[in-house]
Amino acid sequence: MAAATDAAVLVGLGSERNLPVVRLAAQEAAEHGRPLCLLHAFNWTAALKAPSIAGPRAEAEELISRATEIAREVEPALPISGEIIEGAPVSTLVRRSESAFLLAIGDAGMATCGDCVPADAAAVQLAARAGCPVLVARRDPPPQGPVLVGVDGSASSRGALEWAFECAARREARLLAVRVVEPEEATEDPDVLVGLVARCADRFPSVAAECHTIRGDPGTVLVEQSRSAQVALVAARGDEPWRGMLGAVSQALLYHSPAPVIVVRGLTGVPGDRA
Repeated sequence: MAAATDAAVLVGLGSERNLPVVRLAAQEAAEHGRPLCLLHAFNWTAALKAPSIAGPRAEAEELISRATEIAREVEPALPISGEIIEGAPVSTLVRRSESAFLLAIGDAGMATCGDCVPADAAAVQLAARAGCPVLVARRDPPPQGPVLVGVDGSASSRGALEWAFECAARREARLLAVRVVEPEEATEDPDVLVGLVARCADRFPSVAAECHTIRGDPGTVLVEQSRSAQVALVAARGDEPWRGMLGAVSQALLYHSPAPVIVVRGLTGVPGDRA
């Protein structure tokens, strides 16, 4: 899929607890020169149970208004639109993600929940089913560390690497590319990762890139590396990037990384090339 040049950064707003994601999404939109679209899926079932339908509707409008103010604080000139759409949140955001540049959502406290995250959690479903990259924000702000990307050599991970270079260039950040070799694999030749990074680096001369090939469990290693990262990027699913599925490594980062995570999917080129 290729996003149009005017495709927006889409933010899923479910409640006030999702407001922290707005600031991060606005930064992404400003850095990539994209408009910001704030979307709230209106739940008619819940509204009909309220004393007055006007109450929940007014709350939704207030949520959009507060989110707009937060985005304006980040970038006053950022084009911002707000929409209240009737429908289930996950299916609505999946549908709208097909024409979005990036979908930004909150994690609902996922990173502090340990292994209790249900498979039908909204962030999990959206990361697995969206038609564009998905940014899952955390409640606590990340450190000003490197942009981390996991690379296993698959076509999907090369797409994540290209996105990570673009991300690091726009953030003026260092890039940390990590390839994890599982214990049963025969070799951990560091030149494999160096070669992959070198092919991207020529297009981003301003980015200082660092390569690490580490032996261990990929999910465990990348979660640990993410503790000092400002954002962590990973392909949705290695060599099998099927819609509706997440690989073990992307799940590990999604569930356990304290840093914001971008699950990269739905790409046909680097972010700056998508038109």
